[in-house]
Amino acid sequence: MSIQLILDARQGEIFSCSSDMTVTEAVDILGEKRIGALPVLDDDKVVGIFSERDVLHCVREFGHAAMDKKVSDVMTADVISIDSKKSAIGSLSLMTKRRIRHLPVVDDDKLVGFVSIGDLVKHRIDVIEAEAAAMRDYINSA
Repeated sequence: MSIQLILDARQGEIFSCSSDMTVTEAVDILGEKRIGALPVLDDDKVVGIFSERDVLHCVREFGHAAMDKKVSDVMTADVISIDSKKSAIGSLSLMTKRRIRHLPVVDDDKLVGFVSIGDLVKHRIDVIEAEAAAMRDYINSA
């Protein structure tokens, strides 16, 4: 099962921020949308990820002044991304090995999606439940 199938089942836009936004502006988006991370886009290219963890590290280091910092100063700039053809289980494995919780989905240098480890775990559970239901139906019909 590919990441594209997970993206196809979703509705709504991809929320993002730019590297020149302040931490306050980016935190406002996180809070308003009730999400844990944002891809950071400059000229439609993914240049980083801004997450709750980045906020915590920034506040710990800079205190109240953290909120006036630019996203570019505190974001995770070493971005790991996947393309939409990657398997969901392969993506989940990558996230587990690299200890990351969000992955930008990039096709031809363009952001086409953003998935969380929760999205992939939910997808995996749905697949397992569907397989179990099919097995029960098969056993009951025999």
